[in-house]
Amino acid sequence: MPAGLPALWCREPETAATAAIPNLARLAEPQSALINQQIKNEIIIITPGLTKESYMKRKFLVTGLWLISAFYAAAQSKQLLGVLDMSYTVKYNLRDPDSTRIAWDHTHAIATLQGIVNRTHPQLYIFLVENEGKNIDRYWWDKYRQQGKWLANRDTVRYNDVVAVLTAYRNQVKGAVVYDPAVAATSNIASCVAGVEDLVAIRYDTAPGSLYSRVVLSGPRLPVKVWLLNKNGTSLFTGQGMIPGAKRSSTGSAKNDAYIWLLTHYLAKGKCNTAYGAYYIDQAWMKHPGIAARNHHTLTNHDFFVSRRGFFFDLSPWGDEPATDDPGQQQGRDLQTMKEILLTAYKQNKGKKYAYIGGFPPWAFKYTKHANGAHEDVATEWEYSRIISAYNAFKDADAINYGALANASFWQHFPLKDKYPQSWINADSLKARGYLTGEGRVNINKRNFIIFYVGDYDASSWVYQTTPVIWDHPMRGKVPLMWSISPVLEERVPMALDYRRETATANDYFAAADNGAGYLMPGMLQAPRPVSGLPDGLDAWAAHNKPYYKRWGVTVTGFIIDGLAPGLNAKGLDAYASFSPNGIIPQKSPLTLLHNNMPVLRSDDDVNEEDPHAAARHILARVQQRKALLPFHWFRNILKSPAWYVSVVEELKKLDPSIELLDAPTFFELYRIYLKETPAAATGKIQ
Repeated sequence: MPAGLPALWCREPETAATAAIPNLARLAEPQSALINQQIKNEIIIITPGLTKESYMKRKFLVTGLWLISAFYAAAQSKQLLGVLDMSYTVKYNLRDPDSTRIAWDHTHAIATLQGIVNRTHPQLYIFLVENEGKNIDRYWWDKYRQQGKWLANRDTVRYNDVVAVLTAYRNQVKGAVVYDPAVAATSNIASCVAGVEDLVAIRYDTAPGSLYSRVVLSGPRLPVKVWLLNKNGTSLFTGQGMIPGAKRSSTGSAKNDAYIWLLTHYLAKGKCNTAYGAYYIDQAWMKHPGIAARNHHTLTNHDFFVSRRGFFFDLSPWGDEPATDDPGQQQGRDLQTMKEILLTAYKQNKGKKYAYIGGFPPWAFKYTKHANGAHEDVATEWEYSRIISAYNAFKDADAINYGALANASFWQHFPLKDKYPQSWINADSLKARGYLTGEGRVNINKRNFIIFYVGDYDASSWVYQTTPVIWDHPMRGKVPLMWSISPVLEERVPMALDYRRETATANDYFAAADNGAGYLMPGMLQAPRPVSGLPDGLDAWAAHNKPYYKRWGVTVTGFIIDGLAPGLNAKGLDAYASFSPNGIIPQKSPLTLLHNNMPVLRSDDDVNEEDPHAAARHILARVQQRKALLPFHWFRNILKSPAWYVSVVEELKKLDPSIELLDAPTFFELYRIYLKETPAAATGKIQ
């Protein structure tokens, strides 16, 4: 990567080294401070134990390109890691339109750049995502910069300026794709084009100081290879006449015309990798940036899908109303376009490979009652899931509040082990612990056994953001917990899954989150298939899940959200038994069932009261209502801390000592034995 830029070149250990240098903070000032300043190009080479005196001796003011070239050669030979602090983008006053545009433009450009330069090996890292006052990107960076970890002893270049970074990696991109601020959908089109063509996505804005002005009209002067508007700044997609280059009449919606253009020029021609899709809010975010967390433009999430050359979309799943962000469109037009895109992906994946779609309905911004639509939030989540499932696609559910995820294109190269085994329990252990009698029968002894579904970890972003707050909590390990994490998250946050296994206690056990290796509704895979009419997809779903379950030693699927889909039929249960043999928890099943030796227990209540005492009372009430039917009870909890679980268990012991929290192997193995002892339960006759 070229030097001669406002950058800081660090050799490990960077933290100790930078602490010894006065006024170093100025060099790392965010873009907001440097945007209109002219500063000299300065490169600082830092080595372990650097002092103020040696720093002064080794400081160079670069004024000639001959010296720049020398540093460039050295940088390339050592595969330096570039680092950019973009935390300024979440500190802006988002009530100010200019600040909002800067935050959007800078993040979008860098995310698409990351996707390109990090495609084959890690090169560029940013600090941006924050949660509860902690910079999450820095948390993960610091963890793996430690001695003996993956990024130890790697030299780094710290950039102070977005334009500096774009200039530094100029030789690794082919130019820019410029999109239309008047047609919100073109920002997502730009991300797709960026990945396919190795272009940086830039919003058209000729105002002085805009990113377009600084990197297209001046600075590195990125050549515009693809225009998503006319070169004079007028809109290319108007919702009238013919769709440009598509030989199709307009849909009557500029938004949908843009997606039909993408479908025609990129998906249908096989240019996109249809095994990966991205469902993230378009630039309409800038109209209401304060509705959700400041980083929930989710532009940071684009980098991974750019690196995989995936397709992008933001369309309503509802067919009974116009999309709330495009009220003038024909009713259901968004859904028609979504189905076209998904069917094209299905055909290119030959029905064998499931499309991995990152993202989640932007329910606080669009498509729900929050935006004057007709539908509730969860209903919209489920309808979207129902639709994509019909076309052999699942979501990695980056949902609002914890939806932002940066640097996945960087972390995708983290080296995982071949296997992360987990042990199961046997009858001898159950007897020794008093759960089985000497004859091998379940020793209920007037007890009620409970298990917590510790969720929701069906999203890479949620695992990424909550690890320092929830997983690292000092109370973890005090009570047995079934951490339910989708194993497919290894695609974007492999280091987070590895770290959790490395630091797990004996009381931490791992199951799969909803609904396995990805969130879809498996009932929509069963022929005859609603919505799509495609052939049965269960065999392909089982084949998709098996390698993920095998690597992570997962044999239990902690929850199956059936939602608006049919429940699992016999073939659907067969599919799950092939990769989740020790248990599943569906919404739509008999209360109890044993299927091919796989225990099936219907899901029960969500218990999410903040007050542990109230949560304990909720559990007690449900156990009392159900205990005449069976002594096994499942409860779902969302983003609860280990301290919460400890308090709930302590309160339950006071309220009813017969209620006992079990670890996952004990719970499911005991339940399986109970089913074998109780024919009515095994055959689904208990109501």
